[in-house]
Amino acid sequence: MPINNDGIMIILSSPSGAGKTTLVNLLSKLDNFEISISHTTRQPRQNEIPNKDYYFTDEKEFKRLIGNSEFLEYAKVFNNLYGTTRTPVIDKLNKGKDVLFDIDWQGADQIKNNKLDYKLITFFILPPSKEVLFERLSNRHMKDKLIVEERMKQFERDVLHWINYDYVIINDDLNKCYEKILKLIKAEKNDDSKDYDLEFIRNHVEKLTS
Repeated sequence: MPINNDGIMIILSSPSGAGKTTLVNLLSKLDNFEISISHTTRQPRQNEIPNKDYYFTDEKEFKRLIGNSEFLEYAKVFNNLYGTTRTPVIDKLNKGKDVLFDIDWQGADQIKNNKLDYKLITFFILPPSKEVLFERLSNRHMKDKLIVEERMKQFERDVLHWINYDYVIINDDLNKCYEKILKLIKAEKNDDSKDYDLEFIRNHVEKLTS
């Protein structure tokens, strides 16, 4: 049975290109924070290390894990499967580790619906504008304009899920975004007051979707 010394779960989600993976990696360098490593059926990107960035697997093995109910959450994103296996996460939490999740809104919904007996804080990361997002995606996928177009279309759908998160953070400046997330995590842990302007976020989302 979980006790107060257990770790907490921290989810970061975002539309593709908004910066959640970079932020998760920054947070993971702090004491007591550990990334939950996801399984995926997609091919490794350049510089990604198997069993460190992801557990790269094929669809047959992924579906076997689904059949054995081994996933805490899983989803299909851009025609690839992603999922978080339950046992490593629970083990880390029981050892008092704070577990970071780099997952999309589908996975976040599943973890919330699981109602695990551990504290959960959810963050949704947004770009400062659609123009900045387009620029970031174009730099990432320089050789494939179709991928950029697909990601921008998906952005229009993904952004609508902001309302289901505890906090929405705008990634205009990476360091400031990181510091804001860290302050909110600390405030949640210590039950302190939170510096968070929901009306500002609501107005920003309206600009992104207009």
